Amino acid sequence: MALNTSADAPLPVGEVSRLIGGWIDRLGAVWVEGQITQLSRRPGAGVVFLTLRDPSYDISVSVTCFRQVFEAVADVVSEGARVVVLAKPEWYAPRGQLSLRATEIKPVGVGELLARLEQLKKSLASEGLFAADRKKALPFLPQLIGLVCGRASAAERDVLENARHRWPAVRFEVRNVPVQGVHAVPQVVQAVKELDALDTVDVIIVARGGGSVEDLLPFSDEQLVRAVAACRTPVVSAIGHEPDNPLLDFVADLRASTPTDAAKKVVPDVGEEYERVRFLRDRARRSVQSFIDREERGLAHALARPSIEDPHRMVDERADQVTALLDRGRRTLGHLLDRADSELSHTHARVVALSPAATLQRGYAVLQKADGDVVRDPDEVAAGEALRARVAEGEFTVRVDA
Repeated sequence: MALNTSADAPLPVGEVSRLIGGWIDRLGAVWVEGQITQLSRRPGAGVVFLTLRDPSYDISVSVTCFRQVFEAVADVVSEGARVVVLAKPEWYAPRGQLSLRATEIKPVGVGELLARLEQLKKSLASEGLFAADRKKALPFLPQLIGLVCGRASAAERDVLENARHRWPAVRFEVRNVPVQGVHAVPQVVQAVKELDALDTVDVIIVARGGGSVEDLLPFSDEQLVRAVAACRTPVVSAIGHEPDNPLLDFVADLRASTPTDAAKKVVPDVGEEYERVRFLRDRARRSVQSFIDREERGLAHALARPSIEDPHRMVDERADQVTALLDRGRRTLGHLLDRADSELSHTHARVVALSPAATLQRGYAVLQKADGDVVRDPDEVAAGEALRARVAEGEFTVRVDA
């Protein structure tokens, strides 16, 4: 379609549409999978109109087929069904509209859907989206719960009634969305993202009642699984009944078997908590009373001791001992002093008796030379030598006679 055009030489709209149609006519037939969102079977018309939509993306394409082509699967195909069609692209030039002309339509069987879901499950698990260490713990008592569910659905009623019965003060931020069909996935994803963006929401519950495999397909959609994996708020999956296991169960932080079970797991029971508080209070009271009783027995035992019962008794006993020791010490010291005085007197008498002064008192004298030496032998002195005589009352000089 490389054409030489300019602002001065443009192509008419009809020519552009014709050229596009010519290019599309050269395209071959392709097998296309999608979900039927609109189906128009006008009575008497030979052509059936339907819209085929990709459930994971907001993309749709118009499909037409001859009546006999659709009649071959009319009993098993309706709006919301997944189908595979063999179709050739067509261009409707007057309106500039692209559509697909289907020559064969095949419904996607449950077995095939389950096989594809199992393949998607393995792929997401290999990325770690289902890992246990990624799961966040739920708060003990959420103040505000986000709820994503169908409008006026049994799932909404079960969650609200059971949660408020268990804890009347609990509050909800509800987002009503389609929970099956072509619009379910984008609106559920949007609701989850809105609730996750609210700082006041403590936990998010995605709830839906039971249904067929096809009805629960939106909750196995890859787009929804990745949106839940990216949430910073804990998410609880409460889809269908116990046997139902959409992929949302594996990526959610907690899986509840039913919407009622979700309410029981997210909201504590006020009666049970009251009983638990009462039990802990009684246990604490018993512990404190046991401690007090034990301490009272210990105190009574301590008070029964003689030292505590009559504290002056020990002091009195020690006072008598101190008095006895004091008297004994005084007597011992007296005896020692008397003995020392007697020994001192005897020693003094002996010293006095043996002292030179006592000898002099008896009339003796001591002769000393000029140099102070005592004369003991007559040969030690010479005639005419002057000596000093010392007597009891003093001393005088004497001279040696020849």
